[in-house]
Amino acid sequence: MVIEHEQIERSGLTRYVSPKGDFIGFRDEDHYKEKLKEWGLSSGKGAKREFLFKERNYQRVVTIKGFETYGKSDEFNTLVIEFQDGNLCCIHPAFLKEMQASSFGKETMLQVEEKDFSTAEEGTEPQANEEKPEPKLEEKSEPKKPKAAKPKKEKEPKIELPADKVHFTASVKQFALTYNPFNEENDEVVVLENVVIVQDPPIEIGLAWCSHSKTLKKFELQPGDMLEFDGKVAKKKLAKGKDVEEEFIVDAAVPYKVNNPSKIVKNG
Repeated sequence: MVIEHEQIERSGLTRYVSPKGDFIGFRDEDHYKEKLKEWGLSSGKGAKREFLFKERNYQRVVTIKGFETYGKSDEFNTLVIEFQDGNLCCIHPAFLKEMQASSFGKETMLQVEEKDFSTAEEGTEPQANEEKPEPKLEEKSEPKKPKAAKPKKEKEPKIELPADKVHFTASVKQFALTYNPFNEENDEVVVLENVVIVQDPPIEIGLAWCSHSKTLKKFELQPGDMLEFDGKVAKKKLAKGKDVEEEFIVDAAVPYKVNNPSKIVKNG
């Protein structure tokens, strides 16, 4: 993908949203590929390096240099892209994905049907030939019996999740598939149970999930394996997979996600 000098000269037309400060780079090629797949920017033919940044009357070529995180538990990402003139800019992954479509920016004609919004003026008399509805006799209804009050469900205590990276213990419950709307495919995940944040006092969060990354696949995990690892936890419910076999469906809600588990130790 080549960019013309004319497009570089148009760099003055682009509104740059600079990174807030230091941003997160990619650890290696595998990390880059994993993040591209998460953002829905993976073509399936390898790790794409150049992307199009489009405006209404021009387009420019950019590369992804890294990303920023935001949200209470840093569960969301903003991409940091670099133009060929060296300028950096922040952009949402979904917006950059939309820009890759050939139809991006093209105007469509919408046909609008004319509707009659005229109404009769207030206070006008009905016409002579209009029939007035006969008044209906009120039927006596039996008094309604009061409904039995439903017992109130006790609210589960709210868990204060740590914002920083912490140490976990957990066991593997099963493997599952979750639907990724960015790439419109099912992603492999590992569902963990008996998840405990090791601190004083420890925090039991029950079920959690994480991506079945290449790093985790090296451990050849099986249901029942005990694990220790470091990572960040966020309140993000596991979405169901689309058209998947029963063995990849979880029979309970999984409300938490562990991001980027590292220093993994398999105990059994």
